[in-house]
Amino acid sequence: VSRLHQDHRARTPHGLPPVPSHDTPITMTKITSKRIHSVHSSTESHWVGDGFPVRTLFSYHGLGEQLSPFLLLDYAGPREFEPTERRLGVGQHPHRGFETVTIVYEGEVEHRDSSSGGGKIGRGDVQWMTAGSGIIHEEFHGRDFAERGGLFEMVQLWVNLPAKDKMTSPRYQRILDEQIPAVDLGEGRAGSAGPAKTFSPIHVWDLRLDNDNSLDLAVPAGFNTTLVVLKGSVRVNEESVLEPAQLAVFERDGDSIRLDHGRGTRALLLSGEPIDEPIVGQGPFVMNTRQEIHQAVSDFQSGRMGRLS
Repeated sequence: VSRLHQDHRARTPHGLPPVPSHDTPITMTKITSKRIHSVHSSTESHWVGDGFPVRTLFSYHGLGEQLSPFLLLDYAGPREFEPTERRLGVGQHPHRGFETVTIVYEGEVEHRDSSSGGGKIGRGDVQWMTAGSGIIHEEFHGRDFAERGGLFEMVQLWVNLPAKDKMTSPRYQRILDEQIPAVDLGEGRAGSAGPAKTFSPIHVWDLRLDNDNSLDLAVPAGFNTTLVVLKGSVRVNEESVLEPAQLAVFERDGDSIRLDHGRGTRALLLSGEPIDEPIVGQGPFVMNTRQEIHQAVSDFQSGRMGRLS
């Protein structure tokens, strides 16, 4: 992930910032805009457990081919929670075949899983959990946050795994705010890749745009790309205007996106090399065949995905 700011800045837990260094040689390569494939909105919300009021902004059920390797994005909040001694969240449940990426904007999330991974993440932090061959985990509001109450806001992104990696060993990466490189887009310089380890080439850019301005982002040709607006508004390619909880899905061709944005805009730009393989999902499992789904259910029911102690 990377954080890009224009004040212009951006953060990148994984991925390279979309601006060249002043030292980068100038080439005569023609820049072409990625055309908008479709625009989507989400107004309906539902609860995940009793701690996460979410809107599903996209899902592989409708956009699997256009957004691969990204499977799903849930946006929780923003919502105020009263102080409580209760454990608000979602209890033990399994996953297999993909990764979950949780980015916290406000509040705290505590995670525990059957691979002995876990910890607490707060404002600006990221957890990157590889379910792989199978994992049992739970997620709750942080105890300190629950006791004092306050504003809660986060996103959770599901990232698919290639077939060859779906049965990899589970892994947990806790990435703190200070570990995530931030790039000031106004300075026009390149930064380093984010610290997250991934199984296919992807870019996750956390855009924080603090003034009224225009911005041209370089994105890889051939990658699936989507822009998700969380706060503020953005005009994309001088065409569609996106408001909060709206997203634009782009065609694979092209290598540039133009944004005209207002002050205080926050968005996610997701771009990844497509995994052109069948997607078969059922609840918390995402595999390539129906037989593999049946096996995942059997393995979970028999305890072969581990247990939380």
